[in-house]
Amino acid sequence: MLSNNVIKIITSLSSKKYRQKYNLFVVEGVKNIGEVIKSSIKIKELFITEDFWPDENSIKKTYIDEKELKKISFLSTPNVGLALCELPSNDENIKLNGLTIALDDIRDPGNLGTIIRLADWFGVENILCTKESVDLYNPKVVMSTMGSFTRVKVHYIELESFLSTYKGNIFGTFMEGESIYEQKLPQEGILVMGNEANGISKPIENLTTNKLSIPFFGKNGSTESLNVAVATSVILGEFKSQIY
Repeated sequence: MLSNNVIKIITSLSSKKYRQKYNLFVVEGVKNIGEVIKSSIKIKELFITEDFWPDENSIKKTYIDEKELKKISFLSTPNVGLALCELPSNDENIKLNGLTIALDDIRDPGNLGTIIRLADWFGVENILCTKESVDLYNPKVVMSTMGSFTRVKVHYIELESFLSTYKGNIFGTFMEGESIYEQKLPQEGILVMGNEANGISKPIENLTTNKLSIPFFGKNGSTESLNVAVATSVILGEFKSQIY
């Protein structure tokens, strides 16, 4: 049976402050937990209603019932179990290879999680985030990555400073940019995606070398813009289509 203290600690991990205090974060769902088990991330304890990983004897497992799982889960419908994991140490050594995504103040957990999953799909190894962007280890971010957070490196940096010293192409996404379908898109460089409400900030806009846009093909003109994760998908698809 879970103690009140354990429940209190786990539920507090919805907050970045407490994730940092306890050096812990939560992973939920069979798919996500399975990906963490295969990764270098250390699992402190598994709280499970059913053992999907019987061969993993090195991990501490605590069997709980569904009512207890609901007390510690961040999901409306808890899924089999919850992994309590140690926060990985920060890798200060950023080595960029190929196309890199930069996120200028992304705030929505679902958007960040989806972009990480897209990066994994399209072979983007690194994502650069402003320090104000939503935290990678937010439970909603982790869940929406479907395990991709274990393979894509996410760095929280002073983005403006980093870009100011970068020597390659910096692509920014703007409504008034050049159509992505009319550009020769190299496979090296940094693709900047902006905040959900305000787009790319002016200081970072001033550092971009190429302004891109996704042209509007609708007839009624009532759609103002695309969701940032959807836009990232479209743009990455066009970049990668030019490999062939």
